[in-house]
Amino acid sequence: MPCRISNATPAHMLLLLVLAAVGTPQASAQWEIEDSHTAASLRGVDYVGNGTVWASGSDGTVLRSLNDGQLWQTCAVPPGAEKLDFRGIQAWDKDTAIVMSSGPGDQSRLYKTTDGCKSWKLIFTNPDKMGFWDAYRKDQRGSLGILIGDPTADRFALWQVDRDESTFQIQRFHHPPRARKGEALFAASNSAIFVDDVFFDLWIATGGKSGARVIRRINHDFDSFGFDTFPSAPVPVGNEAESSGVFSLSFRKGPNTSNPEKHFLAGIAVGGDYLKPDDSIRTAAFTADAGQHWLAAQTPPHGYRSAVAYDANQKLWITVGPNGTDISTDDGRNWRALRPSDGDGADADKNWNALSLPFVVGPHGRIGRLRPITTQHQPAPAAAP
Repeated sequence: MPCRISNATPAHMLLLLVLAAVGTPQASAQWEIEDSHTAASLRGVDYVGNGTVWASGSDGTVLRSLNDGQLWQTCAVPPGAEKLDFRGIQAWDKDTAIVMSSGPGDQSRLYKTTDGCKSWKLIFTNPDKMGFWDAYRKDQRGSLGILIGDPTADRFALWQVDRDESTFQIQRFHHPPRARKGEALFAASNSAIFVDDVFFDLWIATGGKSGARVIRRINHDFDSFGFDTFPSAPVPVGNEAESSGVFSLSFRKGPNTSNPEKHFLAGIAVGGDYLKPDDSIRTAAFTADAGQHWLAAQTPPHGYRSAVAYDANQKLWITVGPNGTDISTDDGRNWRALRPSDGDGADADKNWNALSLPFVVGPHGRIGRLRPITTQHQPAPAAAP
């Protein structure tokens, strides 16, 4: 709100003018838009390193780049996948990757390639006729992975995917976490689950009519029957609606310790209501104790957000969604918009679905690569007379 200064002394007026000239920090830099040669809606992306990045999307689309996104190759469509929606992709190198489709029943599938996407093999199909897969994530070492889907028979569908040099072994959790009435996951960006690399611990983000929460599996606690326990905590993101909740979850590595409750202290959950993309209320929360407790962001992102990630090089968090991009330099307590730089298109910050830094993907074949972020002071609005 502008301040009224009609009764101010000249000294007061001078101070207000100085403050208006200084203004508030404005982040600028932007996603460098790349030519993907596709119009598919892209929701999966995985940056392997050494120039290799993979992406996936609708209509059986899989893309690969071997030179940091300068040139994108359209991969062979996996057999029978021409109409499937590939919401997630996880890769190990330039030759090996698994792509996950999301859809009801047997439309949820895993395919793998070991020859640089020249050919694909179907390795797993959803056995639950009423099921729907939401995310497949490998651990930080790349030897293990977790596949998760919406609840069936009041429990979340959960599988462990073990990889050796030649094959993948898939085992179902016999006692996965219970789901509350109306609770579900979101397959918006393949990041509704975060998987650790120490003891294969994990965090699961939910939403829906019962509200949002994060479910943990840490240190492998067991009940009296020998089953894993899954403690959870409410998250102040979104509202109690089918279209609302936590859509993406990520943690920042902390001290070098084997205890995940100390290794991943700082975490971020983002989301909101995807049917209200411009609503900035309850769009992000943060934790400082590995997900045991969550607090709402003091200054939230300026709209619904579908993905979040930590940029270790620039020491900041970044989150994206349909109406823009936001960054945080204080572990999610406050967010500010990342605006297009000079020379960028007016919409360079908008229409994004998923992150694997420095890459971002979105609808209509949209792919961007993050440039270094700078902070400038933008003049504040002039005070009202």
